[in-house]
Amino acid sequence: MSDKFIGTPKKATTHTNQNEDLIFEKSSPGKKAYRMPALDVPAVNAQEILGDVARKDLGIMPELSEIELVRHFTRMSTWNYAIDLGMYPLGSCTMKYNGRINELVARFEGIAEAHPYQPESLSQGVLSIMSTLSDALIEITGMDAITLQPAAGAHGEFTGILLVRAYHESKGNPRKKIIIPDSAHGTNPATAAVCGYQVANLKSNPQGMVDVTELEKMVDEDTAALMLTNPSTIGVFESEIHRIADILHAKGALLYMDGANMNALVGKTRPGDFGVDVMHLNLHKTFSTPHGGGGPGSGPVACKAILEPFLPTPILAKKGDGTLTLDYNRPQTVGRVRMFYGNFGMFVRALAYILANGPDGLRQTTEDAVLNANYLRAKLSDTFDLPYKTPSLHEVVFSDKLQARNGVKTGDMGKRMIDYGFHAYTTSFPLIVPGAMMIEPTESESREELDLLVDALKQIAQEAAENPDLVKTAPHTTRLQRLDETGAARKPILRWKAPVASTPLTPDTAAKEW
Repeated sequence: MSDKFIGTPKKATTHTNQNEDLIFEKSSPGKKAYRMPALDVPAVNAQEILGDVARKDLGIMPELSEIELVRHFTRMSTWNYAIDLGMYPLGSCTMKYNGRINELVARFEGIAEAHPYQPESLSQGVLSIMSTLSDALIEITGMDAITLQPAAGAHGEFTGILLVRAYHESKGNPRKKIIIPDSAHGTNPATAAVCGYQVANLKSNPQGMVDVTELEKMVDEDTAALMLTNPSTIGVFESEIHRIADILHAKGALLYMDGANMNALVGKTRPGDFGVDVMHLNLHKTFSTPHGGGGPGSGPVACKAILEPFLPTPILAKKGDGTLTLDYNRPQTVGRVRMFYGNFGMFVRALAYILANGPDGLRQTTEDAVLNANYLRAKLSDTFDLPYKTPSLHEVVFSDKLQARNGVKTGDMGKRMIDYGFHAYTTSFPLIVPGAMMIEPTESESREELDLLVDALKQIAQEAAENPDLVKTAPHTTRLQRLDETGAARKPILRWKAPVASTPLTPDTAAKEW
């Protein structure tokens, strides 16, 4: 018997309503969740040390008992969805399972407690981890050099385009524009603009790929680069990628690849071999490190030799005696893009994943991810509109065209999926597909789990035809019902405001607590 609920869900009940569980509403004067020992040093007033910069009002703090505090956070944890609970079919985000071996290795004492300021002589182990990971990623991508510094995919994009700009500046002209396909990730045009470039939009062809004829017309001596996602955001491989690279290179422009969808390529083909000059990788997508909740992510940038002089400092280098060092003497560097050397814990997890799988295992994960996506495509193509018939790789994009006849949109069906125990797919993206339903199962999911997802989506499609209001008012089983998303976007409540009767905590009263 599956734990996924198939049918018309009933409204969930709970012993407490949403307001009763808010931590400030539970607060009562005098409650404490701790007991501090007596001070064994003289008490010092904060103003004596910090002067005018010391806060005089520390704000309102909730006063709770220990059990209330524990129950609050424990209860909140049960309201969250996680990859350890079920499938994340988000397209383009590659929300795969994070192997526990990765977490175990990252917690080894000598790794977890290493400090970035410790001498290089005491850091050879951690530097070796970074070096081994760098070598592996260079081999996987077919590139010549890499930096591990960037902290996320968008940060990697930014770093990659900084390299592009520095390269063109070294030749006397940074150039003016970057070409971006209309199916690109939203961060691509933002990155280009932040780096000082004009954005030129490139239309997709009827197959959902780059219109090569149109590209040829757009590329000129003012073009710095094309930012290309391959496979694209509709899960399609750019079959004319070599021609795309040749068109750019003929005009002195570079080919940047958004590596968000590398889960469809690892072990099968290498971007460096089909003409890519610079790309970022998402360790928190392709290489099984934690993803979501704002980080920590990791977005290394790999490049060809022509861009290597401009990489952020420091870079790893080997001394004559074979020991590893951090090289800061880089006259053409774009400078630091992050403190220290990147999110080291993510490096450990990614390397553990790569070494545990090995070349054959990495290739297998790619093949399984593509197989799973195509299984869903085959199972659901008679239920939902498939706007592009081009063969899919790691993800498949349907549309809500059939269900929209009854007023049911992609966001409605995504919310209804919550009632069936699934996280929603990616809704309304990519923008070239009106009412997009973007699904990426990854290699993590078994056929049994995929069948449950198929059953749920087919049931939701049937509801959309027979009882559309049920879908349009979903979710029904959550503690919070459908929210006012427009109001939340236009009039967000960004901070909690204390009741008038509450007493602010001051440095003096805080000191008395000790």
